[in-house]
Amino acid sequence: MKRQRPTALLIDLDGVLRSYDLRVPGPLEAANGLDEGEILAVASDPALLIPAILGRVSRAGWLTDIAVALADRVGGLETAEKLVADWDTYRGEIVPEVLDTVEFLRACGVPVALCANATDDLRDDLERFGLSDAFDAVVSSAEIGSVKPMPEFYRAACDAVDTAPAFCLLVDDTVRNIAGARAAGLLGFRYTGVNDLAYVRAAFDD
Repeated sequence: MKRQRPTALLIDLDGVLRSYDLRVPGPLEAANGLDEGEILAVASDPALLIPAILGRVSRAGWLTDIAVALADRVGGLETAEKLVADWDTYRGEIVPEVLDTVEFLRACGVPVALCANATDDLRDDLERFGLSDAFDAVVSSAEIGSVKPMPEFYRAACDAVDTAPAFCLLVDDTVRNIAGARAAGLLGFRYTGVNDLAYVRAAFDD
């Protein structure tokens, strides 16, 4: 059976378009008696993260919550707040090959939406990286009040590119997000690295 050809691309941010070197905060953590990756582990606690990416807590509030959770480990809240502020200055790097693919597909007439589980400063991040105009649409969980893999998120993403779910291809690095997209009637491709981009481009060929 011939595979359905998509006509719109929905692309994830973290883990696809943006990468993080998890070693970067290491010296900062070590200087404060923490293990490498300990701040990220606290920040990723669903009790802290989910309200932030649902837009119920601002990014500033999320950072404060992280500092509170770390305070006893680093000698007090004031130290923790400074530590978290320093940690937050590293915002990762844009993967040039992924951005090239986005630009290539848009030049071919394919609408592309950035689809991210993100805090309320996503558009500030895009401006920081010079990407404010890099997409036809931006779908942020904090703005719409739903997250991947909720079906409401995928409906909003398809609406953002004015394309039926069956013709939208989600490229994401998280298995459950791909499973959720497929359950919602979208096409899904789990991204594992830049070698996958040839497939992504080829998926849109006639």
